[in-house]
Amino acid sequence: MDLLLLLIAVVLLLSVLLSKLSSHVGIPVLLAFLGLGMLFGSDGLLKIPFDDYGFAEQISTAALLAIIFYGGFGTNWRAARRVAAPSLLLSSAGVLLTAGLTGAFCHLVLRFPLAESFLLGSILSSTDAASVFSILRSKRLSLRFHTSSMLELESGSNDPFAYTLTYLFLSVMAGGVTGGMVIRVVLGQLLFGLLCGAALAALSVLALRRLPAGDSNYGPLLMIAIALLSYALPSIIGGNGYLSAYLVGIVLGGEKRAGKKELVHFMDGLTSLMQIALFFLLGLLSSPSRLPSVLPTALAVTAFLTLVARPIAVWLILRPFRAPLRQRLLVSWSGLRGATSIVFAIMAVIDPAVFQNDLFHIAFCVVLLSIGLQGTLLPWCAQKLDMIDDQGDVLKTFSDYSDDTPIQFIQLRIGQDHPWRGIPLRDAPLPPDSRAAMVLRSGQRVLPRGDTVLQPGDILVLSAIAYQDTVPLSLSEVTVGPSHDWAGQTIAEIDWEGSLVVLIQRGEDALIPTGDLRLQAGDILVLTNG
Repeated sequence: MDLLLLLIAVVLLLSVLLSKLSSHVGIPVLLAFLGLGMLFGSDGLLKIPFDDYGFAEQISTAALLAIIFYGGFGTNWRAARRVAAPSLLLSSAGVLLTAGLTGAFCHLVLRFPLAESFLLGSILSSTDAASVFSILRSKRLSLRFHTSSMLELESGSNDPFAYTLTYLFLSVMAGGVTGGMVIRVVLGQLLFGLLCGAALAALSVLALRRLPAGDSNYGPLLMIAIALLSYALPSIIGGNGYLSAYLVGIVLGGEKRAGKKELVHFMDGLTSLMQIALFFLLGLLSSPSRLPSVLPTALAVTAFLTLVARPIAVWLILRPFRAPLRQRLLVSWSGLRGATSIVFAIMAVIDPAVFQNDLFHIAFCVVLLSIGLQGTLLPWCAQKLDMIDDQGDVLKTFSDYSDDTPIQFIQLRIGQDHPWRGIPLRDAPLPPDSRAAMVLRSGQRVLPRGDTVLQPGDILVLSAIAYQDTVPLSLSEVTVGPSHDWAGQTIAEIDWEGSLVVLIQRGEDALIPTGDLRLQAGDILVLTNG
């Protein structure tokens, strides 16, 4: 057990190091995690024997669930809905076209058996959100014509459709499947997935709204429970669990509530860990010594996917929307294959069906080539096609709620003797470079306008630029004891000898020091020196 914990610690530390290194050398970080798994595997340096596809499938399903759920949760629907139609067509009809064209190529050119050809096409039909956006985020690339949002929504929502096709062709290869059964399988997967997702999303919103706003301890646990339930329930009754989880994630991601920022940070960290674990595990499961035998096939499939199947699907779907030529070219090149394809290939390996080809290592090699070649050249292609939006920030196409903005909020309580009491906001002498963001009146939010009259008991919330700490502010604490000279005196009565009180902590309350505020035993004073 100790050795296992040591190995996990080493892998995580190396993953952090590789993530920093990849941003400098331009290699996609997820490719580095795959390589790390191969390095530790049976053909690598440590030669860890691992060929338990069943266990790998269980771990991969859990990791993929977290990634897909957060793909929905992190989607900024306000930015994505303007490209929702082409994105959803790419994730549904685009998956079907890509799988069909790739399957036909494998059967007619590579001479694969018919059902096996379309199974491989289904396995490779979806694009990988983690691969695309790890590159866009690491390079801080924002793309023109809302292309970042289009790729985000497409790559986050196409995995459920690829899973349905993979499940369907595995059923076909098992034998005894009629046309009616195929229709029932497809409709059951999509219908139950959508219905369960919608119902669980509504119930989850109610549950989160009943959670106390200030109680952040159970928010992450509740979010994990919701994600697991959104996948497991439809899967048990024959629905598409990934589709349900993605739908629930989108709905919860659009909810505005206190503590959401902390939830985003938690989900972001959890998903990053799952991505590392997934790509490392898939690399560990592979046998690099078997890759040379499938390399010619993988090269042919990758070339057809990248240069024929994906461009045809993108061209046909985006043409009615009059997408610019350069946008269609970049969307075509951005169809990276990733961990999802390898996970679906594991489903094929553990299925009782008999295959003439090593689908797992073919898919693994295609993913290596796709991430390594397409992923590395994606920033260069975006620049050559003049698709980079210098005025934008790709992080703003996600609901990340990052801390990059230097805005802070302060509150002012309007008392009976406050000089702003009874006057409209337009006449209140607000500090320069500040703005009234909200008025809280009797527990209700009031949108502040110029004619909003401030009333006693109002809490006025102002927004202003936060101090950037260009000149360090030295602070010190003094605790007022029962026998302290300051105990019982007001702020105005004390000689501060060049110091200034900026905050008083009294129990759980933070007080702003005023001249008539009388100090009590137990007060903690925060002082700054001139």
